[in-house]
Amino acid sequence: MSKKKYKVLDLFCGCGGISEGYSLAGFEIAGGIDFNEDATKTFKHNFKKAKVYNLDITIFNNELIAKNYGDVDVIVGGPPCQGFSSANRWQKESEDPRNKLFFEYIRFVQQIHPKVIMIENVRGLLTRDNGYAINRIQEILGVEEYNIAYRVLDASEYGVPQNRKRAIIVGIRKDFKDISFNFDKLEKRDKTTVEDAIGELYGFEDQPEGKKVIITPADSPLRRFYRTKDNSILDHDIIYPADKVQERIKYVPQGGNWQNVPSELWPTNRKNRHSSAYKRLDPKTQSCTIDTGNAHSNYFHPIYHRIPTIRESARLQSFPDSFEFIGTRGSKYRQVGNAVPPLLAKAIADLIMKLLEDENN
Repeated sequence: MSKKKYKVLDLFCGCGGISEGYSLAGFEIAGGIDFNEDATKTFKHNFKKAKVYNLDITIFNNELIAKNYGDVDVIVGGPPCQGFSSANRWQKESEDPRNKLFFEYIRFVQQIHPKVIMIENVRGLLTRDNGYAINRIQEILGVEEYNIAYRVLDASEYGVPQNRKRAIIVGIRKDFKDISFNFDKLEKRDKTTVEDAIGELYGFEDQPEGKKVIITPADSPLRRFYRTKDNSILDHDIIYPADKVQERIKYVPQGGNWQNVPSELWPTNRKNRHSSAYKRLDPKTQSCTIDTGNAHSNYFHPIYHRIPTIRESARLQSFPDSFEFIGTRGSKYRQVGNAVPPLLAKAIADLIMKLLEDENN
């Protein structure tokens, strides 16, 4: 007898980092909603059975919610919550435009009443204003009869070759199971490295643009996870920056940053650049947090005088090579940088799956 396929709806889904993790854990991705057109095209391309909408979520009425997603078991998403503040009276919180999308998330929860909800956010959400924001979120979701648990998780502890800390909130519907999500039961994995993630791609440096194929065996668990069935690689076109940028970065050792660049190579004598500026990745450890673009040259390849390619960045985020991105080069970088690392999402989804499968035991 086959197991039930539990369904997930991803709100503010982006390209689908959370959904990829849940898919890897055995969930069916029922749908995704986002305002970014390229991101939703990427989402639809990778989750072909999902009902995907590119629109302002505020115009997605309750009738459409019931029609499209009424049987969803889990709602996930990363709504912004900047408007929760002790200086902002409670009755005004729902009117604060910074909270608009959070209350849209709540509306979907109220309409669908899923067994489990998950919210991903910046880690400061849990400490800002003496914890006011998370306390209010607990109160609001508690009204919806969910037991709420939360924690800051570091993606590097779950197999992601990147240091990336995010606040994760999980709610379990009380009439389904009157328990709280136990973050201590998340299965941690051995730490992986930049070298493990992208080292096998170094050999393509001088090859022309287009699809590439890795001919060497996948010699680690992480590399076996990344590989497609035919070992093909997309979005690994090599592009070098302007000569002046290459001249600066060549002075930066692995793990170093802008401070290693001779002062005469800068147009102005600044001492307040961010530590991530002109950061060269150290292949023997985890990457710094992957950002949404390359305009500020915030992280450079371990050995070449360029930023990582889209595929290298995607691997540092733990996207498998089978996950394809749609859009311009800049759009793809933004999609990768904005995503939740799939292996982090999978660790959470694995434990949620165990809770759901125990439903009738």
